[in-house]
Amino acid sequence: MSIVASLSSLASGHATTPLTLLAKSEFKPWLQQQPAAKDWLEASHYSGTGTALIPQPQGGCLALYVCESLDDPFACGELSASLPATDYVLTEDASAERLLNIAFGWGVGAYRFTRYKENSKPQARLLLDDAGLVDKANQQIDAINLVRDLVNTPAQDMMPAQLSEVTRSLAEEFGGRFEEIVGDDLLTQNYPMIHAVGRASVHSPRLLDVRWGNPDSPAVTLVGKGVCFDSGGLNLKPGNYMRQMKKDMGGAAHVLGLARMIMSSGLDIHLRVLIPAVENAVSGNAFRPGDILPTRKGLTVEIDNTDAEGRLVLCDALAEAESEHPELMIDFATLTGACRVALGTELPGFFCNDRSVARALSDAGEAAAEPVWQLPLHKTYFEFMKSEIADLVNGASSPYGGAITAALYLQAFVENTPWVHFDIMAWNLRKLPGRPVGGEAMGVRAVFQYLNERYS
Repeated sequence: MSIVASLSSLASGHATTPLTLLAKSEFKPWLQQQPAAKDWLEASHYSGTGTALIPQPQGGCLALYVCESLDDPFACGELSASLPATDYVLTEDASAERLLNIAFGWGVGAYRFTRYKENSKPQARLLLDDAGLVDKANQQIDAINLVRDLVNTPAQDMMPAQLSEVTRSLAEEFGGRFEEIVGDDLLTQNYPMIHAVGRASVHSPRLLDVRWGNPDSPAVTLVGKGVCFDSGGLNLKPGNYMRQMKKDMGGAAHVLGLARMIMSSGLDIHLRVLIPAVENAVSGNAFRPGDILPTRKGLTVEIDNTDAEGRLVLCDALAEAESEHPELMIDFATLTGACRVALGTELPGFFCNDRSVARALSDAGEAAAEPVWQLPLHKTYFEFMKSEIADLVNGASSPYGGAITAALYLQAFVENTPWVHFDIMAWNLRKLPGRPVGGEAMGVRAVFQYLNERYS
């Protein structure tokens, strides 16, 4: 990990480099008090933003980094790679909130996915004295990096059985209880949709189930779409759309990352995590367009398109979650391209059936510097999800408002429970500070901020 707990963890005689972190508004006042630094920076044509190394009279260098705002959790996201690979200590006092942002950004920026390609290049480390703050930062860093690792892992090594192993391990680490329903047992225990979507794969479909916390505490249930690879089924995806479908279990990765954050912080809730884990494959027993399939709730669904499978596995999991009447249900899913068209790939969209929850969640996103955007559950669009011969169809009759119609389909399986549905990309298409190209957690910190405010 790129953050260590205290100066005492350094080896004897190991030198450290002082590091000054400044927002742009703080740079000029600081510079007026540093005449030697001012002369050096002017001579080296420093632009007033980014990093600089300033020689010190006593030897060594002062590292300087100026950014727009240190209140941005990702402001320091490039420092572990852009600074020379040594250990750094901060020269300026900062509030606990700012220090947490600095530590978090530094830590997530140091992320590397090295399962298949070694990268042993040294990185800069940040040393902090406050072990409690470091632990708090690492709780978030570990959760974000868990999401990234899961999404980045190719389907060959992240099928339902492997996702089950990760989920079981996480539950055991924090003293939770893990159960799963596998293969044909999904039929006997009335999860017909999860079975139908996953039955064509040699990798048996599963429902993963974790419980953690005091049963007398407020109940919160997380549901994550765990389609470990999505070929599109018989409505086979074109190659360019299939290329990154290892990330179609991004919803499952998100709820596991969020669960890690919740459990490691000891939040006073009774947590349940449900993950329908399947591969949407093609074989002789694959479900077909035109089939009418039952659901756990008892509604029947006419299959319009086998590539709209995420909502099918989610509906059984949501029906099970609803049966226990938790205080709150939240699902994450890489569900629709329509949401990406509406909001782009970097802004998580969410739907919610409770105005007070939606407002508080939006506010929490702003507080966590992770904006999330509410989209409407526009009821009249539900007409597009009706079938002449079944209760529902899984593909809307209109090509417009696809994220909304998908959310309305899911809402049919949620009755009275406050519910949030996140439609996410789970993938960075471009490199940003602290956010490399590849798997990414989106909305997790916003939701944790909301849960922490509500249940602390």
